[in-house]
Amino acid sequence: MTDEIIFHHYPTSPFSEKVRLAFGMKGLKWRAVVQPSIMPKPHLTALTGGYRKIPVMQIGADIYCDTQIILSEIERRVSDPPIMQGGMGQAIGFWADRVFFQASVPLIFGALGDKVDPAFRKDREALSGRPFDVAQMKAAVPIMREQWRAHVGFIDSALQSGGGWIGNGPGIEDIHAHMNVWFVANFVADEAARLLPEFPRVQDWYARMNAIGHGTPTPMTPEEAVEIAKASTPHDAEHEDGHEPNGLKPGQAVTVMADDYGRDPIKGTLVASSAHRISIARNDPAVGDVVVHFPRAGFWVLPG
Repeated sequence: MTDEIIFHHYPTSPFSEKVRLAFGMKGLKWRAVVQPSIMPKPHLTALTGGYRKIPVMQIGADIYCDTQIILSEIERRVSDPPIMQGGMGQAIGFWADRVFFQASVPLIFGALGDKVDPAFRKDREALSGRPFDVAQMKAAVPIMREQWRAHVGFIDSALQSGGGWIGNGPGIEDIHAHMNVWFVANFVADEAARLLPEFPRVQDWYARMNAIGHGTPTPMTPEEAVEIAKASTPHDAEHEDGHEPNGLKPGQAVTVMADDYGRDPIKGTLVASSAHRISIARNDPAVGDVVVHFPRAGFWVLPG
């Protein structure tokens, strides 16, 4: 039971779509826990210590936050077929998650913002720390349309090398690049219909990506996921990183937080660290002892 992949997501999350595609590429079975798209998320934040962003992966009492660490952990546990054959796949994720994503958001909410539930607007203002300004997003659409086209052009250039995939694929590079095309095509189909015909290679690739599917999900309730965590023991042992740049050591109290948005501080005790991962132990009465894993890139780790 504790080795089951439990995936906390919601269907319209573009970041979750990355992981669902990885499940499909590897043909995995997984348990699907649908979380709310806005706060409160009591079961999720009990597991994570306050991290509220989606997706989150759970395996027993080990909790993985952010697609970067989730995809790496899936590859570590299930190496066949491999999806991380190149060295820069995860770096491409930063382009997709930040620069490309910032071109997608105004295209979508510039068109749909007037129809968005006020509760969603309020939630995203709390998440981002700035106003959900529909008028500003509408005004930005022409500029961001140009930017979005340019980013799709990068995908098209990568596909020119042959094989029908961006990397040695299908793999991590394709997963990251797919996210924003999926996001726009699913929410503002008119924009996709306006911009994608220029890039027939991208259209063909996008269709192949969608055909991969999501593996085999079966539903699980948030309450069941919490009970599994409570009945499980985290697997990660303490490990001191001899190259830790700021001298952090296992047993030290630390606070972890995202560096872009959703900067909710998560407090715990350092278990292990590396150039790519930080793992902290924490206890919550609802879930017992858990270890929460974060990437290093894109997250701050502060003593105390």
